[in-house]
Amino acid sequence: MKKVTVTAKTVDEAIAMALKQLNAEKNQVTVTILEEPSKGFFGLIGARLAKLEVELNINPIEEAKQFLQEILAAMDVQASIEVKKEKDHTLFEIMGEDLGIIIGRRGQTLDSLQFLVNTVGNKHSDSYLRIVLDAESYRLKRRQTLEQLADRLAHKAIKSGQIVKLEPMPSHERKVIHTFLQERKNINTYSEGQEPNRYIVIQAKR
Repeated sequence: MKKVTVTAKTVDEAIAMALKQLNAEKNQVTVTILEEPSKGFFGLIGARLAKLEVELNINPIEEAKQFLQEILAAMDVQASIEVKKEKDHTLFEIMGEDLGIIIGRRGQTLDSLQFLVNTVGNKHSDSYLRIVLDAESYRLKRRQTLEQLADRLAHKAIKSGQIVKLEPMPSHERKVIHTFLQERKNINTYSEGQEPNRYIVIQAKR
């Protein structure tokens, strides 16, 4: 329940009723008075109750976090979620043991969960939210692996004079490689193919 319409003798009584129904505090809701109360003639004839619409203010980050907690519980994963505000995104650090099941092969399960969590968060947000999921520092380890791969294949492209095609990978992983190699004056990188089979091409400059 996110919104209720209530009536009572006074505005304060109506708000109290709504807060009880929503299980919320006053600072968590927006109150719209639809009808002011009126005592009427001699306090009897034409008396009118206060009518209010009270809406729960939804925190998109909390909604996304709760959604993720429900998924983890359904997967029978015992874990907690630590929320960290970063410069350009919000990090959900999943804390627990044996989290391989939510990481998946090359992070595919983690990426899928991240997509769903972002969908839920942005559904309740007026501006675009970017939520990044991580577990067991997988993102850092994966970035280091990708940078090592990029370095090795760049040397291969230079030495052989041939273009080198990487395997398909998601856009955020391609960005890691593009960024890592962009300062190298003797290397060009670009992407080819259609999602989800888009891949990076490394080419030595002539």
